[in-house]
Amino acid sequence: MKPLHVLFVTYVFPPVGGVGVLRAASLARYFPAEGIRLHVLTARNPSAVGADASLLAEIPPEVSIHRTTTLDLPFGIKKRLKKIIAGGGLRSGQPVSKNAPAKPGFLKRLLQDLLLPDPQVTWLPILTHAARRIIKQESIDLVLITAPPFSNVLLVERLRRDFPSLAIVVDFRDEWLSSTIDLVSFSSSKRALRFAQAAEAKAVAAATAIVAVTEAARIEIRSRYPHQPESKFQLIPNGFDATRVHPITPSSRIGSHDSIVVTYLGSIYGSTEPITLVQALQSLPPEIRSRFRFRFIGHIEEARYREALLGLGDIVELKGFLPQSEALSAMNQTDYALLISHDHLNVSAKFYDYIGACKPILATVHPDGDVRRMLEQLGGGWWAGSRDVEGIRQLFLDAAARGGALQAQFKPNLEAIAGYERKVLASRYAGLLHSIAKWQVGAGLMGHESKATGKVH
Repeated sequence: MKPLHVLFVTYVFPPVGGVGVLRAASLARYFPAEGIRLHVLTARNPSAVGADASLLAEIPPEVSIHRTTTLDLPFGIKKRLKKIIAGGGLRSGQPVSKNAPAKPGFLKRLLQDLLLPDPQVTWLPILTHAARRIIKQESIDLVLITAPPFSNVLLVERLRRDFPSLAIVVDFRDEWLSSTIDLVSFSSSKRALRFAQAAEAKAVAAATAIVAVTEAARIEIRSRYPHQPESKFQLIPNGFDATRVHPITPSSRIGSHDSIVVTYLGSIYGSTEPITLVQALQSLPPEIRSRFRFRFIGHIEEARYREALLGLGDIVELKGFLPQSEALSAMNQTDYALLISHDHLNVSAKFYDYIGACKPILATVHPDGDVRRMLEQLGGGWWAGSRDVEGIRQLFLDAAARGGALQAQFKPNLEAIAGYERKVLASRYAGLLHSIAKWQVGAGLMGHESKATGKVH
């Protein structure tokens, strides 16, 4: 079978670490065995929270990696600018004056105008030039663009103008307009929303296919474009890597007075902020609360989240960013995995590592979200509403009372969980890309023009 030549556009790629890079890393790791000749186009100096060289070591040598410079700002500076855009950079707990001006200041308006839809938009001119060059030089059959950052979707329309018959697939790792723009976006102003709506609509119109990572997100984006064919909107979920995550037998050692170790993996930011969780834990009887030991492994975006967690005293340990292998090994010494999500559509990547390890989950999640649905479907653990203080309090009271019965009460659906292994999902994704490329040619869209040059012969 002739290999499919794919250009994969991703802002972050190993040796960058963190959960945001794992989907790209796993696809690059497994695509070559599925008849795909992969070219990865990524930023040489992305704004990122940490590095993980072990992820790069797993990428097959036949994958070509093209790195370009980006003008994106360093992570720390970007955080400060986001604070200015969000509301003037007030310190945690500082009240907003009732006499504060209703209109944003000049600096805020300027940043909002220049950095839409996100600061990574500064990569777009260099990205566009590099993508055009690689498509022509490598006779690319299909371009796969992953977002966030959502500025990547602006590339779709630019490439469509130059290559009318090229297959272009947009991979949305997060649903943009219904959740991400409110919870974690650099700017959530009305202008930012209008810009995002227009950018997404143009990308969907120009793309050959759209891929979402949850069924709820797929339905949501599809509902915005009823005139588009149903087949244009596909689902390939995230998953876990069976070579890194191994099933762990739930702890049977917890007695009525033993400590209970609860571990959280991943960043703490808008959609995972822990304020309600902290309030619930503070309401526990002291003799119950003192039995828990919480470990948070990952970047904490805002000082107020850090202060809230540290307010719980010596039952909390903030370990910061760790390479994935170290973070996952920490689950060997934990009784429960902690999941926090206020998002009703997106599913945190860490959720799949938790279920892959068969680690019982204590989840504070949106009650109507896909995380809750999947948690119940897979038998992954127990949940409470992420804004429900009393419900979360009861969640941890139950965990303390469960004690040594945890092993008997935790019954994960191992057959269903196996379907979320990354190698299996990469094979599904590769099959989808092969089908899209064949359809593009079979539909007669090639005409007499070359997909690699965009020129008519």
